[in-house]
Amino acid sequence: MESYPTELLLIAGAAMLAPILAELPKTIRIPVVVLEILLGVLIGPHAFGLANPTGMVATMGELGLAFLLFMVGLEIDFEKIHGRPMSLAIGGWFLSLFVALVLMYFFNTIGLIQTPPILAAVALSTTALGVLVPILRDRDELNTQFGTFMLAAGAAGEFGPLVVISMVLIPSNSTVIHTFFMLLFIIIAFTAANIALNARPSRLIEILKKTMQSSGQLPVRICILLQILFVALADKFGMNIVMGAFTAGIVVSLAIKGKEGELLRDKLDAIGYGFLIPIFFIVAGMRFDVSALWSAPMAPVQVALLSGLLLLVRGIPLFLYRKELSPEEQVPFALYSATGLPLIVIISEIGVSSGYMPQDRASVLVCAGMVSVVLFPMLASRLRGKLVLPW
Repeated sequence: MESYPTELLLIAGAAMLAPILAELPKTIRIPVVVLEILLGVLIGPHAFGLANPTGMVATMGELGLAFLLFMVGLEIDFEKIHGRPMSLAIGGWFLSLFVALVLMYFFNTIGLIQTPPILAAVALSTTALGVLVPILRDRDELNTQFGTFMLAAGAAGEFGPLVVISMVLIPSNSTVIHTFFMLLFIIIAFTAANIALNARPSRLIEILKKTMQSSGQLPVRICILLQILFVALADKFGMNIVMGAFTAGIVVSLAIKGKEGELLRDKLDAIGYGFLIPIFFIVAGMRFDVSALWSAPMAPVQVALLSGLLLLVRGIPLFLYRKELSPEEQVPFALYSATGLPLIVIISEIGVSSGYMPQDRASVLVCAGMVSVVLFPMLASRLRGKLVLPW
């Protein structure tokens, strides 16, 4: 317990230093989340050993992950992404999953990447929307056409794997009971969404407005309660907690509209991006085992191959977007789509805890996810508007 203040001080210092460092380069801007991860690596046990991602630090990281997925759900504007963007995103994700399954069965058969194919395929089909949203926000691209298609693709790349994980990889009960729990969770989510859209008593609205600027902060407290409620429901129903946090964000997004809604978003932004979310990325960096890159003769090759497969698998759907994105937008779109880490970490931890995946294989998979988060967003930002594909 005595070491926690020092470790939290180091994490707070890294969180403060990251946005300062992001503003220093003149030629290329490194995304803040990338710097947070790299600083986490440096202070973590696999580098200078100044802090360990255990105990209270680990708990703070989990809270940051939950709030990150909550904020991702909050950013999704279904009025904006419904129709063409969402249909392309869903079709693109299923295409990615199919290609990933074929590739992983092949590489597993020849012994080059000996990881359970279903686990690796789901990991390769993910998109770290929680990483991309802050980057796109900082670049003022969330409200552009590119940002709309990216947001839809990221939502599919986040939600699709979550469903597969919850349905296939971590059922804690029989298939029938687990399916029943999934349906019950969906019914509760739809009911909450319907209430958020339609049930707005004038008396309640007045109370919310009155407390928005007071010490009561009732709207913020309601959002926190909803997040914890859906996280608890997801956990009780045998699903991953990130599903609950993501769903809570969607429900809140449907409920807050207009000027008061913008004010509430600003307050939630301050809590999330100013406090909890940086802790998640720093703790994720602390967990990154650098030694896994040379733990076995083939490890560097496997990390490089998996990183390339991430880009290939999530880049394949580009053919669906040929008429929607300009040629110079397509490579950055593929790079952003291939950015993955949070769900890769979750899938790896599930694989290890369930006995399906050895720890060394999980480390290689996480290494590939870390490479994608550190490298792909920077390349996408650098290439934005500069590279044209031949088709």
